[in-house]
Amino acid sequence: MADVVVTFRIMPQNPGINLSHIEVEAKKEIVKFCNSKEFKTQIEPIAFGLKALNILFVMDENKGSTEELENKISQIKGVESVEVTDVRRAIG
Repeated sequence: MADVVVTFRIMPQNPGINLSHIEVEAKKEIVKFCNSKEFKTQIEPIAFGLKALNILFVMDENKGSTEELENKISQIKGVESVEVTDVRRAIG
């Protein structure tokens, strides 16, 4: 099967939450889940000082659903929500 590129949008509980801490912890969970070593992160301004953390990572599509991973990341201190915003098959 192929690899897929998954994008998560992680929303903090409030604008004062340290997104760097969430990023480090989320990446640890992603590595445990699918052994991914390829990441791209982006901070996205939302409104009124609130910012979202977008994490793109590569995983084998045979792994299936990311629901278990989303639940683990949502348990990180300071995380309000986690959602999959994009899934694409990797080419190449």
